[in-house]
Amino acid sequence: MRYSQDHKAQTHQRIIKEASVRFRRDGIGATGLQPLMKALNLTHGGFYAHFASKDELVEKALQVAAAELDAHCEMLFSQERPLEAFIDSYLSEWHHTSPGEGCPLPTMSSELGLRGQQSATTDAVLGARLKQIEAALADGRGDTQGLLLMSTLVGALVLARSVENPALAARIMDVVRDSLKAQICEPEDEKAGQ
Repeated sequence: MRYSQDHKAQTHQRIIKEASVRFRRDGIGATGLQPLMKALNLTHGGFYAHFASKDELVEKALQVAAAELDAHCEMLFSQERPLEAFIDSYLSEWHHTSPGEGCPLPTMSSELGLRGQQSATTDAVLGARLKQIEAALADGRGDTQGLLLMSTLVGALVLARSVENPALAARIMDVVRDSLKAQICEPEDEKAGQ
């Protein structure tokens, strides 16, 4: 039975969307093609009608995750206190317990680096956040503070997700969240009060 082009395009997007969730939640290496396709009621062999390789799927899945993150961050950075909103969201309980729906950097970037598979999409995700942070600060501190903020947020989330003790995970996020807000957001408040 032959399927329409529309059906093939829809299936292609379903595979990418499911892979995006699984790569962020479980990791790239731990996500096998056979279980991925089976979860979508598709055959393993059918994968190659859509993608030349798993690496191609990884890049497309990362692009979907990046687009989701861009939409979420656009909403956060449109708020009155954008940096606080961004920090609070990044180190939230939801983000901690929902890796399949959150930022792809904590899960995927370390694995891509270890595989020697750097991604232009990872550069784009980081670049978009740095641009938003720089615009929110608008005082010349953006580049340095943006790199510090993103590195600290990603590292704190990776560490919080890796510890067994839930109280310790919460403490990691609380301490880092409060420290970042004191370092980055309070100088902005002082400047606004002058």
